[in-house]
Amino acid sequence: MAALWKGRRRWKTNNYFKVLARSLTAAQLGQKVAVLDYVEPSAKGTKWGLGGTCVNVGCIPKKLMHQAALLGTAVKDAKKYGWQIPETLSHDWGTMAGAVQNYVKSLNWGHRVQLNDKKVKYLNMKGSLVDENTVKAFTKAGKETTLTAKNIVIATGGRPKCPTNIPGVEHGITSDDVFWLKNSPGKTYILNVYSSDVGLECAGFLTGIGLDATIMVRSVALRGFDQQMSGLVTDYMEAYGTKFAWKCVPRRIDKLPSGALQVTWTDTQTDSQHQDTYDTVLWAVGRAPETKALGLDKLGVQLNKETGKIIVGADESTSVPNIYAFGDIGEGRPELTPTAIKAGRLLARRLAGQSTQLMNYDNVPTTVFTPLEYACVGLSEEEAERRHGKDGIEVYHAFYKPLEFTVAERDASQCYLKVVCESSGNQKIVGLHFTGPNAGEVTQGFALGFQCGATYSDLLNTVGIHPTCAEEMTKVHITKRSGLDPTVTGC
Repeated sequence: MAALWKGRRRWKTNNYFKVLARSLTAAQLGQKVAVLDYVEPSAKGTKWGLGGTCVNVGCIPKKLMHQAALLGTAVKDAKKYGWQIPETLSHDWGTMAGAVQNYVKSLNWGHRVQLNDKKVKYLNMKGSLVDENTVKAFTKAGKETTLTAKNIVIATGGRPKCPTNIPGVEHGITSDDVFWLKNSPGKTYILNVYSSDVGLECAGFLTGIGLDATIMVRSVALRGFDQQMSGLVTDYMEAYGTKFAWKCVPRRIDKLPSGALQVTWTDTQTDSQHQDTYDTVLWAVGRAPETKALGLDKLGVQLNKETGKIIVGADESTSVPNIYAFGDIGEGRPELTPTAIKAGRLLARRLAGQSTQLMNYDNVPTTVFTPLEYACVGLSEEEAERRHGKDGIEVYHAFYKPLEFTVAERDASQCYLKVVCESSGNQKIVGLHFTGPNAGEVTQGFALGFQCGATYSDLLNTVGIHPTCAEEMTKVHITKRSGLDPTVTGC
């Protein structure tokens, strides 16, 4: 979080103090800004530079490793397109990891340069709150300082959780570690107890680069997402080679004399116990907000006792004046980097007196970077039905085959899209879901329509770009209610 050194540093009352915030707009708007950024090493000792989770141990390295896996599939497809490819191909983890890590380090340096260019004071320190205008901070060496400011903004994010009741939990790693491994994780068991999308994404890229990957799922995959789409994602992954241990829970992990990890788990459907050995165990059981060491309880900052997240208002304010919070640590906020960035920028403008605009957390698009990507915006079909009733929605859907899959003779059984609309009036679109290549790129454009109140007729009146996967969205016309075959034929 933040740090301290000896002496007291007082800032004028119009200063703006930010703890681990990513937005630079406050400084650009003429405010004095200090950023405290400090990474507590993971249980395995992994640490990284400036930039937060997304840059160092999240979106960026994850998508680059996902890209490595997609390239492996593309090489296989290339044979059908006439490329003369050797029969035996192998992937080198060290080369990939080194390149990814070097790129991440370049981003770390870029953030330092940006902070300096924008006249933002960067402090590699761990901080906690003294009162609504004061932060006490410590350096790694233990030197202490005190900073004062008119406003304090907390954007400390979260860190991966590990179970507390499973013997041998310390033998596993988390997403804080996997992207910084120097050597291949080898045969890997991903314990995805709480339906984490990160667990599926890691299992996907590990499988894609040729590793033996098994993922344990206690109940359903991708909890909180549309469950039909979730099923398509996992069906594709199973056909892709990822192994699934469905309806299972971990019991213990034992480190054998050979160094291998023996995992014991229970199948909750049969109550039978199973064992196997792995090179790596990866915990993907959710994230916990970094709020415990901030001194929030002393100030009376209200937290959700169950989640540990900060209760925030529509303007990101907390229960204590002058203290704000945004990003993953805000109760009920999407745990997504783009929402945190936008919320931070809007907050900075409000604190600088330049705007009154609030962050709109509705209809935020997102993508799961599994081997077959899944992107969505708006409501799941289940949530739409819960809000509007079964007769209150109309679902248009289609199974389609990407042109890229045809010559390569790839199975497109799980390439699917659906548009969830209100059944009455002009059929306003309330949910849009897509599985297929470049799902995030496809859905980002359609997300704009949600901000403009797009209707089903607006979609049909949109001219598609041919030949693309995205154009299938503009042609969808078969409803689930009709019972007709939604498979697209022809081009």
